Amino acid sequence: MAIIKILHTLFGIFGNITGLFLFLAPMITFKRVIMHKSTEQFSGIPYVMTLLNCLLSTWYGLPFVSPNNMLVSIINGTGAGLEAFYVLVFLIFAPKKEKAKISGILCVVLSIFSTVALVSMLALHGNKRKVFSGFAAAIFSIIMYGSPLSIMRLVIKTKSVEYMPFFLSLFVFLCGTSWFVYGLLGKDPFIAVSTL
Repeated sequence: MAIIKILHTLFGIFGNITGLFLFLAPMITFKRVIMHKSTEQFSGIPYVMTLLNCLLSTWYGLPFVSPNNMLVSIINGTGAGLEAFYVLVFLIFAPKKEKAKISGILCVVLSIFSTVALVSMLALHGNKRKVFSGFAAAIFSIIMYGSPLSIMRLVIKTKSVEYMPFFLSLFVFLCGTSWFVYGLLGKDPFIAVSTL
């Protein structure tokens, strides 16, 4: 039993390390965006969806929502800050049409998070709060891990992987794997299922 707890913590720490690299991987892209003062053909959708995932996962990992998942809150809180920065930079340099689209999606994202936080805090208690917040976090985590697929169309169309950064893809895989094992060891289906 003690070995399971140790492994659980170790995979959580590894998840935090790979998660940090995952959240830092777009820095290369955003350095390019800032230098060229253009978002080119990069999509802002993955960054907005990752922001939502981070906000919901941070909420889910808080002790009054889900005990023993503080490692989840630490990395996702860090990720939320980084993703907010990326979305802001994207909105500054995006063309007008793309800026409007991403702004609209961002409003929806913030509304969803606010609704989940308020409902879980004001209307639910104990395990019901955990289940409600866990479902919300898992659903949007699956969407986040799937959002880079929107880039696949561009990769196929241009026959170039220029807009699908290798390090981002690598750290999505490593991060997802470590949190899957963390969820299994901690018997937390919301963490394990959302990273499959």
